[in-house]
Formats: sequence, C-alpha cells, structure tokens
Amino acid sequence: MKRRLTLVILLIATLGYAQKHKTQKNLVDFFLPMEPQAPLVSEGIWGAPNVLPRDINNGLEDAKLKDWCYWDGRIVKGDDNKYHFYGSRWNQKYSHADGWKHNSKAIHAVSDNVMGPYKDKGMIWPQWNEGEGCNVIGLRMKDGRYAVVTSETTEGEVFVSDTPDGPFKFLGKIQVDLNGYSKGLARYQNKKAPHYQHMSNVKIILRHDGRYMLIGRSTAVMISDNGILGPYKIMNDRIYRAYPELPQTRNEDPTIWYSGGMYHIVYNHWPSKTCHHFSSVDGITDWKYRGIAYKKGRDPIFRYTDGTENKWTFIERPTAFVENGHVTHFIFSVIDLGKGQDRPNDNHASKIVVVPFDGEAFDTYMQALLKAEESTLNKHKN
Repeated sequence: MKRRLTLVILLIATLGYAQKHKTQKNLVDFFLPMEPQAPLVSEGIWGAPNVLPRDINNGLEDAKLKDWCYWDGRIVKGDDNKYHFYGSRWNQKYSHADGWKHNSKAIHAVSDNVMGPYKDKGMIWPQWNEGEGCNVIGLRMKDGRYAVVTSETTEGEVFVSDTPDGPFKFLGKIQVDLNGYSKGLARYQNKKAPHYQHMSNVKIILRHDGRYMLIGRSTAVMISDNGILGPYKIMNDRIYRAYPELPQTRNEDPTIWYSGGMYHIVYNHWPSKTCHHFSSVDGITDWKYRGIAYKKGRDPIFRYTDGTENKWTFIERPTAFVENGHVTHFIFSVIDLGKGQDRPNDNHASKIVVVPFDGEAFDTYMQALLKAEESTLNKHKN
C-alpha cells in the first residue's frame, strides 16, 4: 500500500511538472535528425523500399552485401581519438536466424567520426572458439584497459586489451552471487538443457563510484565490488516488477547508462515493438518508470536533416554513447524486413545505425523532473 501511494504521489509530481512546462517528454523527443555522411542512395545497395534511400556511410554496413550482416555493439572512444565499435557479424549466405544463432562472430570496426562510416577490422579473438561472439559490447575498465563482453551464444565472457585495436586476450567468465534471488535473473534456465548456463543481453558499465554494474535480459541490477568478472551480486528483481500494468514477459535488449546524476535503463518489449524507460538516482533502488522511450511505427527515429525517413522493420539492441557526461548518440541494430523473411544470399540484411541525441537537454529535463518529484514528496511528508 505504501509503495502504491508513493507511485501515485510521483505520478502527480510528474504530471504537475509536465503541465507547468506545457508538455511531458519522452526519450524519443530528444533524438535528433541524422546528418548524412554521404549522399543518400537507393541504387546498387540492399534493402526493401522502406529503408531507401539511405546513408550507407552512417554506422556500419556491407552496402552491396558481398559478405556481412552486422548486429549488436557499443561504441568506445579510444585514447587515439578514434571511435571503436565492438559488435558482431555473420556471413550473408546465412539467414538472419541461422546467422546470429550459429555463425555470429565478434568484430571490431573503427571510424574517425562517431556517425561513421566504420571500417570493419575483422574478428576480435579469432584464436578463441573461432571468433564466436554475440550480444557483443565494449567498455573502458577502471584501470584504463579496454574490455569486450560476449553473451547469449556464449556463457558470458570478458576479453581485455591495453589498446583499442587489441590483441584482446581472454580474461575469464562472469561470476554471479545470487544473493537470495533466482538464478534465472542472471542466466538461462532451460528445461530441455538443464546445464545451459548462458547469460543473455549482457551490458556492463563502470559506475560513478568505481564499481561495475551489469544488467542482462531480466533487467535485474547486479553490482561487482571486485572487478569486471565479479562476482556480481544481484541487487533486485526485474525493474518493471513493481509496475504490473507493464508487460511482465517477453522483454529483452536492455541498455544502461549514467548521465545527469542518475542511471537509466531502456528495454524492449518485442511483441509490441515498444521500448520502456526507467531511471534511478543510485542505479540500484527506487527505479521509476518514465514512460515509453520509443515505439516502432509511431516514432520517426531514423530521420535525416532533409526530412527523409528510413522505416526499419526491426529496431533492436540499443546502446547509448556517453561523452563528457551526456549521451550524444544512440546505436541501433536494424533489419529492413521481418527476421524470418531474411534468407541466405538475398537482397536483405541488417546493419548498425547511429542516431544523434540531445543529451544535455535530456539531462536538464530529467533533473527538473526529479526535483519536482522530490518537492512533492517532501510536501506530503510534512
């Protein structure tokens, strides 16, 4: 009852702030039009009409589909002032389903511009499991080294290097302290394969307090006080559990970041193609629902400065790129038609798209919203 009353008070505060400032904003309202890195093209490239014309120099793609389909990833800025993308790819001779499940390899790509184009530099760890990697992300470690993480088709491994270009060496597997919670919050529980111990959708960030923070598909927050391998202690249940009006199953692809003095999680409810946004000041407790981040078919995310829009059929695997304390860009994995319709050696594929984001305005808005909520709570306490 007390929890419900608190949520009602916070809702009143949020609506009050929105009314005072004429509008309530969501994450999508801070996305910016994409400045083309080259003229938009339609001829001689892959893609259904809904993603044409487009900028093939935005992000990472094999425009003529000679070799690769791309997926996953996070951008890390190196000490060399270049932008390093760590993600995955598979040969276009496979369908989307066979590609990511059975042939996904961890790869490294580089660009002088955060928007791209990114040049594929090849597999990150060809010496380990023939380069296998999925749900691949990169990050800077506390000691300045570079780390790359893989999960989903693997158990949840970390590779490290002194330089962004590698070589990356196997550091170990991520360890978890259940802390009284269900194992399913951290790893798959598969009745048909009870020994299947893979983590999924793993995202790790270095917190502002120097600890490592991990979320996986469940969105349960896990904290490590003992380095990037953990053990990560599970700190809470799924963040949406306190909001029964939200879908409680079929959620995936969470991303996490810290900006403007608070932590944010965005995850995708894939049947409705709707992403939801939560925030927390300490990143562990009191996760508040901030509304729909964006919804496929409703929100024009992939707009160019000339008004052209690409309407990708699937928009997944979002990650936030933070620079100087604010999110400046979001990275998405996209495909031009239904995943089951992508066949081997056809004219359809997936790529990485980079979308600019007004992180300073977003953080200003969120700080004002938080201040309004705190003021309302204090009034009710008194």
